[in-house]
Amino acid sequence: MKEKEFKKLVKQVETKKLTKKERAKAPGEFLDLGCGFTHYEMKQGTAPLKSEHPDDPDAKWPVVLVHGYSTPYFLYDHIFEGLVNEGYTVIRYDLLGRGLSERMKSKYAPEDFAVQLKELIDWLVPDGKCILFGTSMGGSILAAFCAMYPGHVQKIVLYAPAGMDTFKPPVYMKLAAVPVLGRRIFKLVMPKSTLARATDELLHQDEAVKDRFVRDLAFTMQYKGYLDGTHASLVNTILKTKEDTKYYKKMAKQHIPTLVIWGTEDKTMPIYQIDRMAKVLKDAEFVIFEGSGHIFLYDEGERALAHTLPFLEEE
Repeated sequence: MKEKEFKKLVKQVETKKLTKKERAKAPGEFLDLGCGFTHYEMKQGTAPLKSEHPDDPDAKWPVVLVHGYSTPYFLYDHIFEGLVNEGYTVIRYDLLGRGLSERMKSKYAPEDFAVQLKELIDWLVPDGKCILFGTSMGGSILAAFCAMYPGHVQKIVLYAPAGMDTFKPPVYMKLAAVPVLGRRIFKLVMPKSTLARATDELLHQDEAVKDRFVRDLAFTMQYKGYLDGTHASLVNTILKTKEDTKYYKKMAKQHIPTLVIWGTEDKTMPIYQIDRMAKVLKDAEFVIFEGSGHIFLYDEGERALAHTLPFLEEE
């Protein structure tokens, strides 16, 4: 990307309000949930729903995709259509404070995101039973959801999940958590830093794909409240690893079939945490992607799907 375009994208961060008029121009759909307006996309697969046809061997549970800390639901672009093509009914949505979902005055803690997920499922999923995918911070959200609302989740897929108490946060994360001053520094530095580092974990894509990724992220960052939301999430979710791990332990007690995939070159949520997760999620299946970064679900969508689909089909 040319420097002139990049500087223009940085200057556009938080210059607009996410109004009803802005939402009307956007692709996808919106639900007015109790927790706030939520932007989502849902596609019906060809397979019958398991809840409606429990004895049909071809029936499938609907799939709900939960993204992570900073990038909204377009992160699943290379997974979403592949699942639909396999017959699954698939829902992806923007977390509060991200994408085109409402910016709230909230702690943006795992519990807040779990409530959003529950309200979304109540609206869109028959009987509330589904398969959940979570990547990065989405893993912490899934763990909180399972702990708070047991009995809904049939299977879990975790891509490079956050939330282990062995995570060693880098200095910039620690600085962001400093009361008052940390928030000010975060809001000053993060617009440029977030966009500059957006494609660091895209290790297998060409420049055109990387540029599109940055433009798509910048488009959603232009709406006010993005920086407050990501800062609060960093302080109250990403860095609250002891609390997150407790949720994972509660999730483990439910013995939900779980697949965990992690890349060896992950710089955001380094793979050393997999040892701790294996102790917490003793029944889970673990797959290691050699040479993959943090967002391999976007970077290597076909590879991710190839390892995920057999797990989904297991009885």
